Amino acid sequence: MNKFFVFLAFVFLFGKASFAQTQSIISLKSIGREDDAIYGMSGASSFYLKVPPTTEMNGSKLVLYFEPSQALIKDHSFINIILNDKPAYSARLTKDSIQKVSINLSRNDLSPDKFLKIQVKSLLTISDDVCRDLDNPAMWIKIKDYSYLSLIKNEKGLASTINISNCFDSKTAIVYPSNPSLNDLKAVAWAYSKLRRTQNKKILVFEAGQVPDSIKNYIMVGVLSALPADKRGLVKVTPPTGKGILYLSKSMVTSIDTVTQMVNEKGQPVAHKSVAHETVPSEILFVTGGNDDGYGKAITALGSENILNSTFGDYLLIDHAENTYFKPIDDNRSKITLKQVGGVSDFLSGIGSLKSAFSFKNSDFSFTPKEVEIRFVGNYSGLAPGDRGYFNIYLNGLLISSEKLDATGKLNTSITINRYQHHKYNTLECEFRFFPTNGVCKNSFINFFGEIDVDKSYLESKNPFISSDLSFYQYPEAFNSGSTRIVVSPRYAKYAAGAIGEIVYELNNNINSNNFPEFVYSDKIPNGDLKKYNIIALLDKNDPLLSQFPDAPIKFNRDFRLYNTDNNKVVYSLADTVSTGLAQIFYGRSNNPTLVLTATGGRLPDALLAASRSITEQLSTLSSNVCVTDVNSNKYLFNINRTSHDNLEYVETKSSLTRFWDNYNLYILLGILILILLSFLYVRSKVQRSQELYND
Repeated sequence: MNKFFVFLAFVFLFGKASFAQTQSIISLKSIGREDDAIYGMSGASSFYLKVPPTTEMNGSKLVLYFEPSQALIKDHSFINIILNDKPAYSARLTKDSIQKVSINLSRNDLSPDKFLKIQVKSLLTISDDVCRDLDNPAMWIKIKDYSYLSLIKNEKGLASTINISNCFDSKTAIVYPSNPSLNDLKAVAWAYSKLRRTQNKKILVFEAGQVPDSIKNYIMVGVLSALPADKRGLVKVTPPTGKGILYLSKSMVTSIDTVTQMVNEKGQPVAHKSVAHETVPSEILFVTGGNDDGYGKAITALGSENILNSTFGDYLLIDHAENTYFKPIDDNRSKITLKQVGGVSDFLSGIGSLKSAFSFKNSDFSFTPKEVEIRFVGNYSGLAPGDRGYFNIYLNGLLISSEKLDATGKLNTSITINRYQHHKYNTLECEFRFFPTNGVCKNSFINFFGEIDVDKSYLESKNPFISSDLSFYQYPEAFNSGSTRIVVSPRYAKYAAGAIGEIVYELNNNINSNNFPEFVYSDKIPNGDLKKYNIIALLDKNDPLLSQFPDAPIKFNRDFRLYNTDNNKVVYSLADTVSTGLAQIFYGRSNNPTLVLTATGGRLPDALLAASRSITEQLSTLSSNVCVTDVNSNKYLFNINRTSHDNLEYVETKSSLTRFWDNYNLYILLGILILILLSFLYVRSKVQRSQELYND
């Protein structure tokens, strides 16, 4: 048992570690999964794990830890594990409070797209009467988040297994020239967007020459002549003038790292650190070209999933690339099926609660929806007389619809939700809930089934959400129609790469990724373009272009303060020393959506990135149009009316005397109060002295 706790602590603290040169550990927690509970007499949980292409499946292991309810009759309860839709393990529960299952893996357990599909199914018992167990809340089993995959690295197969199509899973950073051009910013943006879609990890962005030694796998962008000399030599195929290239350089390098092992000392896990030398794979994907024209073609190819997913070699020369094979951005997406948002048809069978879950975003539609019709179409086994069956719909955890099932076995139901019920990001659940007739419970146990048809079930936006003022609630779908220009201050170019990557990712984080914005410097954009296109601007606080946005809620180029309208306290002042990101969204003069970001302080890249991330989070208000955030993850949202300015104050509009009074009024009042008190005491002492003389 002590060995178990030693391992538990190791996996929990480090999530993903390497025990040896050829073995790696991937815990469920390290990929973002917490403890997963399965409820009911008969339940199931499924999850998918992306297996790196360098893995040798033969000899790898899946180790699952699960915790059963203490109320279960263990001898009459069962656990079943299915890999790639094939049974792999079945057994009764044991009497241990935490139980372990270890399964040897093989290449046959992988799906064709290199995912390991794991299903855990349970059949639980609390009493000998199945009918009494139907809706008992003590029927559960929990899959622990320190369950893990032990994968054997096939380092010898690096050259043959890794190619451009599958190399993005291992990339952790993007490197760009220290003085980036617009093409460099565009390349970073599309590389960032690709990595964000591929993996659920933080993407790092570095200038060339500032990459930490610990970063071995990354994407490097830049025209060939601008690449560092030592990196340029890794590109073994030189692209001709006018052509672009995606080139994957692969090698094995020696890495020095600190390894921490938990050792049991007197019943307590103690960390022991040691220095380890190991040979690890290093991969650099170069996005470059013989000149600017060829480099642009390589960037266009980087934005194409079709090209990337079908490139099975180490390099791809690009002679011609364009985005004409994508659907126009103005294509109507008012009606989308559950299959389009990632739903799959699950055949559900059993008794009690049978659920399926889906997720969708406002940006999946062409516009921010005011009302959404949710329609479910499916089939289920018809109910016998006396059976009770219901179909329930939950949105973001709340029950919004419930209807009775009948003997027809046909499901076709819908409900319309308003803008206050759905959020920017939504979780949709449907539930078949079945209770057989009393007395024939056991005979009806396997008779009920249900299935949602994800091709015929759909979400339809009935009306667009229209408001006089644009808000972050409508971002990014406000930019779905029309062409978008990303405008950057020349001085901010080297600081804005990560923020631009986040923005381009969000513009394409929907079911139809086809928003390809153009890039332009702020001193090169014609004034007419500010009215003609959707505008996303990352500007220096002193950039003259800021004065060209008269409809902006706040003039970022002026000193201002923001107040809390509840207590009239200053929440933010532009003079703050902490690095701060500022963002505001509004309609321009031609009713074109406009987003402006700027930053202050000494950590401009982090501040801009924080602002670009904050405006995409699940916001609790429909009217916030100004966001203030710092590099410490503190965030404030404001609704600034550009005409009233109730919670906004421009400091420079006050006279010197007024500003002096604002800064020192408390001290002045305190001084006056003290003078009054002293005067009172002085007069009182004189009066008392006079009375004493009179009495004498």
